[in-house]
Amino acid sequence: IDELFYMPDLSKRPDIIHAVSYLARTRQIDRIIPLDDYDVETAASLREHLRVPGMGETTARLFRDKLAMRVQARDENILVPDFVHVLNYDRLREFMERVPPPWVFKPRSEAGAMGIKKVNSAEELWRWLDTLGDQQSFFVLEKYIPGDVFHVDSIISEREVVFSIAQQYARPPMNVAHEGGIFITRTVPYESQDAQTLAALNKEVMRALHMLRGVTHAEYIKAAQDGRFYFLETAARVGGANIAELIEAASGLNLWAEWAKIELAHLRKEKYRLPTPRQDYAGILICLARQEYPDMSAYDEAEVVWRLHKKNHAGLIVASPDPARVESLSNDYGHRFANDFLAVLPPLDKPAD
Repeated sequence: IDELFYMPDLSKRPDIIHAVSYLARTRQIDRIIPLDDYDVETAASLREHLRVPGMGETTARLFRDKLAMRVQARDENILVPDFVHVLNYDRLREFMERVPPPWVFKPRSEAGAMGIKKVNSAEELWRWLDTLGDQQSFFVLEKYIPGDVFHVDSIISEREVVFSIAQQYARPPMNVAHEGGIFITRTVPYESQDAQTLAALNKEVMRALHMLRGVTHAEYIKAAQDGRFYFLETAARVGGANIAELIEAASGLNLWAEWAKIELAHLRKEKYRLPTPRQDYAGILICLARQEYPDMSAYDEAEVVWRLHKKNHAGLIVASPDPARVESLSNDYGHRFANDFLAVLPPLDKPAD
């Protein structure tokens, strides 16, 4: 990184457009890359303004707005949990009469599980809406589907999914965010039916949402009731919670580096070539820790390939060619993390400063 520029507030898009346009007076800007969910729409807006190639505002909306991505997926005959925009009260009442509670109340443009609430009755929902006032239309209400939650992380070049890998959460991220606990996710066995089904579904989703190039992180749920996979949400960026390190431990591919190579290949009018990935297995465990800098030296098995160094957090990645070994270590370490480190704080509705 040759230059850094600071802005007092990244939420004021006109200011960012003015600042980047000022920089463009003396610099040739060829590509604009968002680094997290909150940058995706800003980057798209800058591309539109500067006429830089890449995802524009219409497509970016499909990867940021939980309502837009659901409508688009449903229109393309992809299974999604039943939902309704929190907008028209007659439609809300009809939905609540037709779909039994509990429901999931989601902000349309927050990242991950941020701000998501489980609602158990119509009365509870109306109370929430009273507090939201004019912010109501920025939410979507969705049927709660119990089941196992998976994520598929992809590399996409010129509309083709050239690499994807499926992982399964030990507990849904919403549960971990709201109830506390250990965040655990690990690679799904490559030849399993779940992995094959998810790979095919993920291709359908990326086609339906018009993803052109880059990386994506998408979440799916396998419903306990009918065993089918439902699309939950996606993002046009590398997965958070150190998922990039997890995928690198399993496949040897660094998603950030491959994303950069894709953008450079397009800029140079070259064809992107995916390195041959490994097919090992990996699992990651992360939790809030009671200790300021927890001592994880007792977790010393040879399969530990990465450790998190972050204040009041404990985390590590295990990797092995054997999925059973990764599962065994993940389960064992999960119990030990709970005893050795685990702290629980109330969930955030907005990202911390």
